[in-house]
Amino acid sequence: MAAARRMVVIGGDAAGMSAASRARRLKSRGELEILAFERGQFTSYSACGIPYWVGGVVNGPDELVARTPETHRGRGIDVRTNTEVVEIDLAEQRVLARDLDPRGEDERWYGFDDLVIATGARPRRPRMPGIDAPGVHGVQTLDDGRALLETLESTPVERAVVIGAGYIGVEMAEALIQRGCLVTVLERGDQPMSTLDPDMGRLVRDAMSGLGIDTVTGAEVTEVITGEDGRVRAVATKVSEYPADLVVLGLGVAPETGLAQEAGLPVGDYGGLLTDQAMRVRGYDNIWAGGDCVEVLDLVSGRTRHIPLGTHANKHGQVIGSNVGGDYATFPGVVGTAVSKVCDLEIARTGLLEAEAAAVGLKFEAVTIKSTSRAGYYPETRPMTVKMLAERRTGRLLGTQIVGREGAGKRVDIAAVALTAGMTVERMTALDLGYAPPFSPVWDPVLVAARKAAATVRVAERH
Repeated sequence: MAAARRMVVIGGDAAGMSAASRARRLKSRGELEILAFERGQFTSYSACGIPYWVGGVVNGPDELVARTPETHRGRGIDVRTNTEVVEIDLAEQRVLARDLDPRGEDERWYGFDDLVIATGARPRRPRMPGIDAPGVHGVQTLDDGRALLETLESTPVERAVVIGAGYIGVEMAEALIQRGCLVTVLERGDQPMSTLDPDMGRLVRDAMSGLGIDTVTGAEVTEVITGEDGRVRAVATKVSEYPADLVVLGLGVAPETGLAQEAGLPVGDYGGLLTDQAMRVRGYDNIWAGGDCVEVLDLVSGRTRHIPLGTHANKHGQVIGSNVGGDYATFPGVVGTAVSKVCDLEIARTGLLEAEAAAVGLKFEAVTIKSTSRAGYYPETRPMTVKMLAERRTGRLLGTQIVGREGAGKRVDIAAVALTAGMTVERMTALDLGYAPPFSPVWDPVLVAARKAAATVRVAERH
């Protein structure tokens, strides 16, 4: 009987364990041995849920773990937690794994027939004085969330400073407000949420101020100031200081590809691994990659981008596992859909921003409309702003942004489907969407924006 092939997975979260689980469903233990290395103690967890754990909305970390290492082992996947892969030897088809438990075996080589790289992303941590002081926290893993909670529970925290006003920054600002902290958000850009155009980001800033979050834009942080005890005391920018008992870094993430690059694997402009649609690393038949460590094709711009989201990671894993397991699957690309919230403000985008469209040479028209989440006469109707970009001449939808209250955020899915289908804004106006006063005006806000965009494109064509 032929020996089983060995699939080695580096990274035990969404992409890695989805790949392992899918491959196991397709291949028995006698056909495929699956060995997964995870340098932390958790597997298959939702990092997106950490702000809600910190804010007390959900319990954790158990509620954020979809499958424990023990569950995976029971399904025939040999998961080695607290074990870090420190080298990939492509010539010998093996990886060097280091046991991080001081009682362990230290280092050992493991051969592979298929290698899955799912190393995720690392939080951006600027080099500056005091950045590693006690009381300064990144938020990327469940261990990070636990460390932050321990600080909140063991140290008097009255004032918190969040550095960065992207998704994780505004979500952590909300979590800290819910814990009774006075929160200041420092953002080096002109507006919070650089994933929106500045005019839409201004709406987010206004809402954050209304919630009691002091948002300072144009603030370039230069130092984390510490007290005599070595703990954080304040955060300094080029022009001011902000008292802080706690600092949270919300500066985004970068692909964790150092290990792969050292092995000579190809990366793109954003530092993420480059793959084909089957999620094979370009140029290699048995090396696969997925999740936050890869770049993906943007179906709107036609270029690769780094978009670290759990939705993509799970899909990548399913594709990889199918292909390793002898089935066939592909991942065609993304349109850049994301949704978030800060308290009761919902924030969503899909497709391209104005700057992104201009960067790839697209000519476009941009329109903004104000509408409501329900029929205007229905109780508890809330305002909503929708911005839409359409390509000149063709009228192809290029992007949509939505900022509003309850019922606003998930409307972005309408535009995401339209983008994936390559629809024009004119065609969108005929979409047969569900209507009843408790759910929508007669003309859904997304369709109102599409009507205005279509009219604007027609006017532009005549000129």
